[in-house]
This record gives sequence, C-alpha cells and structure tokens, in this order.
Amino acid sequence: MSLTEQIAKHFREVHFGGNWTWVNMKDTLADVNWQQATTQVYNCNTIATLVYHINYYIHEVLKVLHGGQLSASDKYSFDGPPITSQEDCENLLNKTWADAENFANLIEKLPESRMWENLAGEEYGIYYRNLHGIIEHTHYHLGQIVIIKKVLLQVDGKSVQS
Repeated sequence: MSLTEQIAKHFREVHFGGNWTWVNMKDTLADVNWQQATTQVYNCNTIATLVYHINYYIHEVLKVLHGGQLSASDKYSFDGPPITSQEDCENLLNKTWADAENFANLIEKLPESRMWENLAGEEYGIYYRNLHGIIEHTHYHLGQIVIIKKVLLQVDGKSVQS
C-alpha cells in the first residue's frame, strides 16, 4: 500500500470505522437526532456545530485537491447552516460523508512526491502535515462529540453505552 493510500485509509477510518480507537464519526452520529445535535451542553459547541467545523476544513482542502486555492478562514469554521429539522441534520451528515469519501479518493490519487510539497504556500506547510492534521483534528473533535452525546443521553434518562 502506498503512503497516500495509507493516509486515505486512515482518514476513512476516523469517518467510517475500522480505526485503532474503534470510534468513528458515522457510527457515533448514527443515532443522534436533530434536537440532540443542536442542544448545547454547558459552554460546549453543539454536536452539529462540531460536525460542521470538522468538515469545514475538509471541504476547503478539497478545493486544493481539485487544483483550486485555499480560501479557508478560521473565523467562519464554526458558522454552520441552521439545523431546524431532522432533514437539515441529515443534509449536514450526508454532505460530511460525501466530502469525506471524495477527500479520501483524491488523497489516494496523489503521487507520493506531492506529500512533501507545500499545500497552499509555506505558511501552511506540506501536504503530509496538513492531511495528518485534518485526521488529528477530526479525532480531537470526535472525542468532544462522544462526551457531549454521553451527557445528552444521561440527561435524557437513557442508558449510556460505551
């Protein structure tokens, strides 16, 4: 397996399963409804906001992988669409899954030599660093989602799994 195929595999696993931690986005979010996704726990971001935030950077780097420019801005990375129904929630998730699969497919096709080139200028560093950073970023916020979900389930009086 090539380096880029391995990175794509690692990226897919945090989204769809099979990673070392056994925790992934799709399974974690499978039973979260729109009310849970939009409920704020303490001063934490909502699950919906975190899902949007995770995917914001993936969506922006997708543009680079398609040959475009990086136009991401941290100040917009938490500005997701309003979620006022189950359909809105499912649309956010479907976009997240589609972007993740597209992202992984494009990583697989990158020549390994590209890993050592700057992604979008020196200030952002090389592809390798950025792709692993996105995976780490996803794991970090996925951990937050898991904790928020457990708190919400405890508040709802449901048994907490895992």
